[in-house]
Amino acid sequence: MTQRRVAVTGAGVVSPLGCTLEDFHRALCDARPGVRRLAPEIVQGSGVQVGALTDWKPAALLAEGEAANLDRATQFALGAAAQALAASGLDIARGPERVGVYWGTGLGGAHTLETAYKQIYAAGQWRTRPLTVVMAMNNAAGSNVAVRHGLRGPFANYATACSSSAMALGEAMRTIQAGRADAIVAGGSEALLTPATLAAWQALRTLAPADAGNAAASCKPFDRRRNGLVLGEGAAAFVLEDYSRAAARGAPILAVLTGYGNSCDAVHISRPDRDGQVRAMREALAESTLAPHAIGYINAHGTATAVGDVVEAEAINAVFGEAAAQVPVSSTKSLHGHLLGAAGALEFAAALLPLLRGWLPPTGFLEDPDPACKLRHVALRAERVNPPSAVMSNSFAFGGSNVVLIAERA
Repeated sequence: MTQRRVAVTGAGVVSPLGCTLEDFHRALCDARPGVRRLAPEIVQGSGVQVGALTDWKPAALLAEGEAANLDRATQFALGAAAQALAASGLDIARGPERVGVYWGTGLGGAHTLETAYKQIYAAGQWRTRPLTVVMAMNNAAGSNVAVRHGLRGPFANYATACSSSAMALGEAMRTIQAGRADAIVAGGSEALLTPATLAAWQALRTLAPADAGNAAASCKPFDRRRNGLVLGEGAAAFVLEDYSRAAARGAPILAVLTGYGNSCDAVHISRPDRDGQVRAMREALAESTLAPHAIGYINAHGTATAVGDVVEAEAINAVFGEAAAQVPVSSTKSLHGHLLGAAGALEFAAALLPLLRGWLPPTGFLEDPDPACKLRHVALRAERVNPPSAVMSNSFAFGGSNVVLIAERA
């Protein structure tokens, strides 16, 4: 039996660069950064100086009382998913049992948990709000998407750190290919800009301090001056559908998801491993049946850490060989920050920009490329190109989880 193809028929974004796919893409084209200095009430004693906040106004989607009972990460998820479903034109009522939700998030309801701990340990108030558990649980965001839209098909929630939402997309693709669903809302959300979470990340010594001359330029992937990542928040969601069904109903097909690689380093809990990344990229290429030179753009994981960027550059060169000198590469984390569990989904949205609009998104503030990161960089500003036939998006996580997605032009 011929394997079913999987179309992307809708996309939604809630991000530091804008709260629609169009605004997000426009900001990438303009190389407009979303990183800025954080307010004192967010920073408190953490020592963190910068982050990428999302200008989210829940009133446009949620009633006041409703928003108060949803963690910020869940609010982001509902916003992105509603956009994606509206854009797809999917009629859920015709078969809700065949439409599922696959979601990714790193820590779930961090805002809710921190509020509860403050009540208990700082104020001595042991009676927390009744909905604390269901607001904070890791599957709250995806479950609320399902409840709100009546999606009764397969459900899965992934928490594999920075690869969580990319894994949600890849596994959703596999589920549709297997015939277990006709459509799946897949993506991820994260909202970790809380004092305690910032303090925990600061203790790892992986966060960048504020750039002395320009706080917005604090994240510099692949640059000699890079000195750490910048945390961000937000969500991205996609409607994935069986291609033949989407085409039959005249759905807008943004791209075709054709490759998914998933590997584990099994080497170290936090240090990246070149061979694990190589295996994931090769698996995605093999599944898509594409040769490396067919990839017209790579959205790199590119966190701006000293070791991580070098390892990823080595992995790309190992997989692409001579083609590595021609394939354009960028890390959009320089502009929107690192969304952790939502990073893979948001960066997949960034990777669609060349396919949909013929622009390669840039690595912002890449003024002095590190020779150890020998790649064909898209630096400082977006580049106009003929839409490529295929793009790749890399997501590599603590714990050694590597996920690679490949999308082709519809």
